[in-house]
Amino acid sequence: MSFSKEQRQAVYDTIFARRDVRGEFLPDPIPDAVLSRLLLAAHHAPSVGFMQPWNFLIIRQPTVKQQVHQAFQKANDEAAQQFSGEQADRYRRLKLEGILEAPINLCMTCDRDRCGPVVLGRTHMPEMDLYSTVCAVQNLWLAARAEGVGVGWVSILDPAALKSILRITTANIVPVAYLCMGYVSHFHGEPELASKGWRQRLDPASLIYYDQWGQQESPHKLDEALGAQRRLLLL
Repeated sequence: MSFSKEQRQAVYDTIFARRDVRGEFLPDPIPDAVLSRLLLAAHHAPSVGFMQPWNFLIIRQPTVKQQVHQAFQKANDEAAQQFSGEQADRYRRLKLEGILEAPINLCMTCDRDRCGPVVLGRTHMPEMDLYSTVCAVQNLWLAARAEGVGVGWVSILDPAALKSILRITTANIVPVAYLCMGYVSHFHGEPELASKGWRQRLDPASLIYYDQWGQQESPHKLDEALGAQRRLLLL
């Protein structure tokens, strides 16, 4: 099966336009038809041994969101103390979540026992179930961007506190991603942490090695092709 040039470009456009949304959420609800498409996209992610280890916990109740927000504030205060000087001041000025503003919060979990103790493809890398769940997160995130729905990943949370709030009592269920979701007033043209001077995107050519770790010399270097494709795809 092949895709047209326009269809291929739409995929790249979605990837390059994806943003982590924090402060732009609108109160408009996400229709069930749209939310269903996003969950189906997530459920069609690749998973090792086809174990499909994810679950989707949809949170709409304000009381639950408030508890999660309080857990975030505690974790965020602890995180701020790990930075110093100007960086600490800049950190405290950043808005790093949209828990209360987003119409839907979604916790995506990984059931580490879903297929029993021995899973095809996981025998030597047991963490592959967690990586598979992250693939489901990315599927949902890209599908959401294509639907005009913003997503923000809140990682500044204590996992034990989150499990307690959400009443996840089973040890083998691991919260992987706590996501804020909703329609937005706008998407930023570039990642917010870049526009606010926290970090800039790295040059991809500096991240590529050839045949051996650390080897950047090769007769088949991609520097020129990377530059050309970046100009074409980001037009």
